[in-house]
Amino acid sequence: MSIPTTSLPDGTPVPVLGAGTWHYAEDPSRRRDEIASLRAALDQGITLIDTAEMYADGGSEELVGEALAGRRDEAFLVDKVLPSHASRRGTVEAAERALRRLRTDRIDLYLLHWRGRYPLADTVAAFEELQAAGKIGAWGVSNLDTDDMEELVGPAGGRAVATDQILYNLTRRGPEYDLLPWCAGHGVPVMAYSPVEQGRLLRAPALRGIADRHDATPAQVALAWVLRRPGTIAIPKTSTPERIAENRGALDVHLTDDDLSELDAAFPPPDRKRALEIL
Repeated sequence: MSIPTTSLPDGTPVPVLGAGTWHYAEDPSRRRDEIASLRAALDQGITLIDTAEMYADGGSEELVGEALAGRRDEAFLVDKVLPSHASRRGTVEAAERALRRLRTDRIDLYLLHWRGRYPLADTVAAFEELQAAGKIGAWGVSNLDTDDMEELVGPAGGRAVATDQILYNLTRRGPEYDLLPWCAGHGVPVMAYSPVEQGRLLRAPALRGIADRHDATPAQVALAWVLRRPGTIAIPKTSTPERIAENRGALDVHLTDDDLSELDAAFPPPDRKRALEIL
């Protein structure tokens, strides 16, 4: 099943809806469902799979590798390096460990998870080394605010940055003030993690009312709202095949101007700069 795509700056098409794996592999009793969820995602065309070395201390990467066994070429694989490993040498070594856990020879998009003590220029140099070796495709960042992005594409030499993965949903609209316009102006797509605020959004009356009008669920409305912006990718974490199907259905929800006005009233957009929030 075809999923709409957006393009990375190098022209690579990526699905606008992916599957996150935060908290995967933390509970052995859920492992079968988590693997089934990722395989169901591939079956439904949700081929962008997001993980990180931080998740379950590498256990999520191992689970993803197991889930993608025999199907690696179907997936667009996103992984993240911890800032404590993000020196030039440390980034390369972290990527090599990740590749072993993922059972693959390449990571399609490799991100700096958040900013740490190492200079951005060193991390960028490591990303470029990994690209030259064919071990990663594109590279990007996560949890970097506008001033960080300015430094990244300027003094740090990171003009090839492919994405910024950030916390963005109806209750976390701060990036709309300056970060999202900056990314759009530089042709950098945004990946929204926790697009349903870890489920807390689903109790909001405004979402329930709009969902009823569209014969949809509150989760689908929340995802449709994130995906309304061009160049935005949503990566909800879901650990059952049924929820994967529900997320897929969000692509069929088309919010009206009245819906959007109602959501603005319930969740006002920012009127000033706010520091980028992180979970």
